[in-house]
Amino acid sequence: MKPGQVTVLLRQWKDGEQKAKEELAALIYPEMRRLARYHMRVNRDLQPVLSPTELVHEAYLRLCGQERPDFEHRAHFYHVAARIMRQVLVDIVREQKALKRGGGQAPLTLDATRIASGDPPVDVLDIHQALDDMEQFDARKARVLELQFFVGLTAEEIAELLGVAVITIRRDARAGIAWLRDRLRGPQSEAQPNET
Repeated sequence: MKPGQVTVLLRQWKDGEQKAKEELAALIYPEMRRLARYHMRVNRDLQPVLSPTELVHEAYLRLCGQERPDFEHRAHFYHVAARIMRQVLVDIVREQKALKRGGGQAPLTLDATRIASGDPPVDVLDIHQALDDMEQFDARKARVLELQFFVGLTAEEIAELLGVAVITIRRDARAGIAWLRDRLRGPQSEAQPNET
């Protein structure tokens, strides 16, 4: 994929060019498949409920189902993709909980080793709420964690998308994960991620 190719196609799609939407779909579908496989690997509890193909199709339909999207650039597109993947997972968890009302079924989880190594798995809904809360006082850290957890991007890729230094992304990720760990372990913490 050439630099700027996604941004050019997004602009053309926004201007109503269906061919651009089709070209963009061909570019992003393999990445969406990779993300779905990633989520199925780190969320083993999803496997009886959802296949990687079903996950990617649901996220893809939500992402590309718009006639005239308002994506500003590649970074905005990936941010929206992260949000959609996160929302698909949250919707699945909510649906399962509504059907089973707990029913002894283990909660769907994200890769707990990234959030709180050694701690028990964390419910996707708890992470979703914690990220929403973090976004209220530190949107960039919340976005970094969202892109890392829900899109599977590296620090280098996130730095490029957000236009900041890799070291800043790594610091944001460490501080954000520390805040999430504290938040998800016990009583509702009012602390904010360190501004290091």
